[in-house]
Amino acid sequence: MAIQILSGDITKQHVDAIVNAANSSLLGGGGVDGAIHRAGGPAILAECQELRRSHYGKGLPTGRAVATTAGRLRARWVIHTVGPVYSEDEDRSDLLASCYRESLKLADRLGVDSIAFPAVSAGVYGWPAVSAAAIAVAAVRDTAQNVSDIRFVLFNDEVLEAFRQAMD
Repeated sequence: MAIQILSGDITKQHVDAIVNAANSSLLGGGGVDGAIHRAGGPAILAECQELRRSHYGKGLPTGRAVATTAGRLRARWVIHTVGPVYSEDEDRSDLLASCYRESLKLADRLGVDSIAFPAVSAGVYGWPAVSAAAIAVAAVRDTAQNVSDIRFVLFNDEVLEAFRQAMD
């Protein structure tokens, strides 16, 4: 398993699966979620709407993962996962780690060889970059799976540096 830390736009990655830091509605939003929906086109939203009708009427629970088509992205799948909102009063670290574990387990079931992750919860959900990076890297390293090419694709210098430090 090779883990890379990259700066850039996750929607431009040519991988088998791109992980979306989704909101529980699965219907798009801001940040990475909005960028993936915009770049991937209406096919992603259509499958997300079907998931809401069939399996996730109340939305995708935090820490879980589900896959849809990648639409126009240079990937086969989008794996949607819902990260926790950061709280100083409650330790939600296991929920954040679960996003990575569940995404990798789903990737294995789909036969994914390469995957690109954003920094789940480190944007509008307010998770501090250093903590988010440490949890993400540890979860990926500790999850038994067969994905050979794992990328963290980050767009912010602070988050990029936090992930580089977490890899050391």
